[in-house]
Amino acid sequence: MSFQNIGIVGAGSWGTALALVLQEQNLPVTLWGHDARQIAVISERRENTVYLPGIALPKALRFTADLEDLRGCDLVLVVTPSKAVREVSARLSATDFPEEPVLLCCTKGVERGSGMRMSQILEESFPKNPIAVLSGPSHAEEVARKMPTAVVLGCQQLDVAQALQRAFSNRFLRAYTSDDVAGIELGGALKNIFAIAAGVGDGLGLGDNSKAALVTRSLAELIRLGCALGGCRETFQGLSGIGDLMVTCFSRHSRNRMVGERLGRGESLATIVASMQMVAEGVPTTYSAMECAERLGVDVPIISQIRRLLDGQASGADVLASLLSREPRPE
Repeated sequence: MSFQNIGIVGAGSWGTALALVLQEQNLPVTLWGHDARQIAVISERRENTVYLPGIALPKALRFTADLEDLRGCDLVLVVTPSKAVREVSARLSATDFPEEPVLLCCTKGVERGSGMRMSQILEESFPKNPIAVLSGPSHAEEVARKMPTAVVLGCQQLDVAQALQRAFSNRFLRAYTSDDVAGIELGGALKNIFAIAAGVGDGLGLGDNSKAALVTRSLAELIRLGCALGGCRETFQGLSGIGDLMVTCFSRHSRNRMVGERLGRGESLATIVASMQMVAEGVPTTYSAMECAERLGVDVPIISQIRRLLDGQASGADVLASLLSREPRPE
């Protein structure tokens, strides 16, 4: 199996960076965005000035604002914000999209209310198409600049996973495979919540000791909830677990960490969100994860405190005090 015509649904920073990865393999790529005016500007300037400024886009990269143009693709990447996945997948399905193309979900999130992972939402619209996921420590800003990166591809079908691995492996990106689709998605989604917590510590001016402790306990909480939701413990010890958790908690590129830092400095969530061009997925995922934890009876003290912070029920200092005052227990 190989891919000859690739579509990408979502012209944000990650969708654009993945287009550049695939272009490195000289694969034909069409990038779709919902804003026709913005797509026209990107096509003309050969630069995504809003979401990925300073990166030149190759002339071979095609752009469209019409989902019908993706019907002839044999691989379609879904790279929209999590809140848009259900709507966009329904719209793509309504184009009489064929059953053979592979759908690769590159969006990190859990749907509020249903608790569904993004690939499960795609499965509802495309029950017969092969579906895979991609995750790992991979900030778009660095991938677009061809800095060494490793990701993991999840799929139940080995031939599909291997074909995707060939398509995404190049001189600066190394792709691994796994059949634990749930674990890969959950690791990529839940880590964003803990990045907010890490940012709160930065905003409060706390040091390396506190962040190391937070990341360690965050991993324990991620594994606890992730396993309860169907992921494998080993997966959370890999790229889409501890790998993604580390980069998101420490990186200057992390939108979720920055949201936490600004909350720690005393800004309101409404002010922060209104000032951002891109989505910090950890905010909606906090509520989704809390719903899942309450339904399953899983103890998630860090997630619980971040929800209090987002709801305006506690300050960053209050959250810190609550976590430090918990009943002593063995590690």
